[in-house]
Amino acid sequence: MRTLHTSRHLTPCLAAICLAAGLAACDVNAVPRRDEAVNAAWSQVLNQYQRRADLIPNLVETVKGYAHQEQQVLVAVTEARAKATQMQLPADFLTNPESFRQFEQNQAALRGALGRLLAVSESYPALKSDQNFLALQSQLEGTENRIAVARRDYIGTVQAYNTTLRTIPGRWVAAVLYPDARIKETFTISEQAQQAPQVKF
Repeated sequence: MRTLHTSRHLTPCLAAICLAAGLAACDVNAVPRRDEAVNAAWSQVLNQYQRRADLIPNLVETVKGYAHQEQQVLVAVTEARAKATQMQLPADFLTNPESFRQFEQNQAALRGALGRLLAVSESYPALKSDQNFLALQSQLEGTENRIAVARRDYIGTVQAYNTTLRTIPGRWVAAVLYPDARIKETFTISEQAQQAPQVKF
């Protein structure tokens, strides 16, 4: 009788141990941990895009000093910057395909306008030798490299997060513990399309 009584007490304990071991094996914290990684990577993307936007006013003013007749190109860069920086990002931005695509298109348009502005400098030897312009161009080039790295890191963290939500056991864990977890958006415009034209000085 004592053995039967003891086994009844052991059964819930064993079940609890098995449950704990099963949850540990499923890595119940994978979803929030990877979600935080995505948010951190996205912050770096935004930081680098902001760095680029901050360089543009000085770049435009420098070019204007030598090539004020290139008004159309200068206005295009200024307008593209305004459109890219004034976009309001909704709270669900990273899971909102429409907003994410619009943001991506705005940044690509700004990059294209910058490429045209840099190409204009080829026609102005004095501008190409201006130390301020050279410094700004160098900073812009460095920023574009940082943007590429930040985008790559973001894509990697989103891939890990989305894979967790789409595969077992992560899918089950998310359904039970994190029902609000949603697939995150990632960049679709190719890195090649993001590349600014190379301008030789």
